[in-house]
Amino acid sequence: MFIAMNRFKVLKGSEQDFETIWRSRETHLGEMPGFIVFHLLKGPEREDHVLYSSHTMWRSYEDFEAWTKSEQFRKAHARAGGNKPLYLGHPEFEGFTVLLEEKPDGTRVTAAA
Repeated sequence: MFIAMNRFKVLKGSEQDFETIWRSRETHLGEMPGFIVFHLLKGPEREDHVLYSSHTMWRSYEDFEAWTKSEQFRKAHARAGGNKPLYLGHPEFEGFTVLLEEKPDGTRVTAAA
């Protein structure tokens, strides 16, 4: 499993506009093989910004990589450049390979390191 995250430092006062953009956009994620789930996360408030993160889970890194090279990715990100005035700097990408997963019943799934 692979987790892809982008962190956004949203300017104070722009939170509602930022959230509206995400709620109203077409993501095309559901069209992609290996896509599991998407979350938009709201984090702590700082002096000049509020931290947000977009979080997607994929069956594998290869599925995520296919998404980044797809027509669906291009369509989903077509208007992203116009949103820059809402946040400080560029989004910060972080990608993680899941090594250990624990389920509610206590079972653990371990991936090769």
